[in-house]
Amino acid sequence: MKILVTGSAGFIGGYLVEELLEAGHEVVGIDNFGKYGPIAKSYDGHPNYRFTQGDAKDVDLLRRLIADCDHAVALAAKIGGISYFHALAYDLIAENERITAAIFDAVLWAFRERKLKKITVLSSSMVFENATEWPTPEDALERIPAPSSTYGFQKLACEYFAKGAHEQYGLPFTIVRPFNCAGVGERRALTDVEVTSGNIRLAMSHVIPDLIQKVLKGQDPLHILGSGEQIRCYTYGGDLARGIRLAIERPEALNQDFNLSTSVATDVLTLARMIWERINPDKPFRHVCDEPFVHDVQKRIPSVEKAKRLLAFEATTPLGAILDEVIPWLRAEIAAGRC
Repeated sequence: MKILVTGSAGFIGGYLVEELLEAGHEVVGIDNFGKYGPIAKSYDGHPNYRFTQGDAKDVDLLRRLIADCDHAVALAAKIGGISYFHALAYDLIAENERITAAIFDAVLWAFRERKLKKITVLSSSMVFENATEWPTPEDALERIPAPSSTYGFQKLACEYFAKGAHEQYGLPFTIVRPFNCAGVGERRALTDVEVTSGNIRLAMSHVIPDLIQKVLKGQDPLHILGSGEQIRCYTYGGDLARGIRLAIERPEALNQDFNLSTSVATDVLTLARMIWERINPDKPFRHVCDEPFVHDVQKRIPSVEKAKRLLAFEATTPLGAILDEVIPWLRAEIAAGRC
């Protein structure tokens, strides 16, 4: 299968492209390097990988790249940590809508005129921002209020693009929702907004790299955003990529939506202690709580039964193993001045 992946140089994109190539697929990637700047990947010279540096809003370019593809993965988006939701509230929804419209315009053309069979859309766990039932099943979207943040609302709009294109044009789709992806490759973004966290100025990325950076840089006591009681399910990037690949390949995924996540829930304070004890095993753990952001969701626990049943997918990498991979990687990034 030949697959177009937009946002192929991003954090999740890196895991996904590698997974698809190892499974024997051809991959056409496009990215503008707008998040991290130019990045070399281990598979850049792979014979089944063709990369184009370009704008995912350029419909003509997307048409040229997708012309002989069987499948498309809509991954490109402006995305970042929780500070993004506040500092870039308008830019997030405006830019991501333009990106989403462009890929769907190109995909619909390729579906009607060429050989494209399906699009897989990456949504987000933030569509469940106002969930009231846990674990949260996919069909909870029919019962809960729309997301409050512009980011969450736009990711929900991505799902409606897929549903609308299917309703009007018959375009087959699959929607996948990653939950708190974690792994190596998540650097400080070029557009990250720096905030003060205790005595350290850091780009507020996702919680795992944020806490690791602060501990590695010697912060004591460790500053935690909010009470530390927030509950998340941290999913390894390699597991997530496998789940996306299965959603692409398996006929059972046709016109379905899936939560892709580990089923293991961890509160932020427990996560912080795990990180601290790996880096500072001989120092007592101390922390203080900073004022939380408005859109800091307190509980996010997905139901993963549908993905298990239809895709035979389970995220099996434990949080400890993720930390044991990410901590040395971030230590090297800090030493090199990239974090």
